[in-house]
Amino acid sequence: MVAIISGVLGGIPSVIATIMSNNKSAALMEYKIDELDKKVHAHNNLIDRMYAVEKDVALLKEEKKV
Repeated sequence: MVAIISGVLGGIPSVIATIMSNNKSAALMEYKIDELDKKVHAHNNLIDRMYAVEKDVALLKEEKKV
């Protein structure tokens, strides 16, 4: 009987700690994904701008040839 009570009383804090840890991990993971999403968006914006610059340079080179 004592072993059962001890086991239950010892297990409850462990379960609570696990649940709290999982909640913090999920929040941290969501934050990291949001930050990564911002970096990807900035990178894609840079790529779009570079395509525009390359097109403008190509047009300038064509104009210079003529």
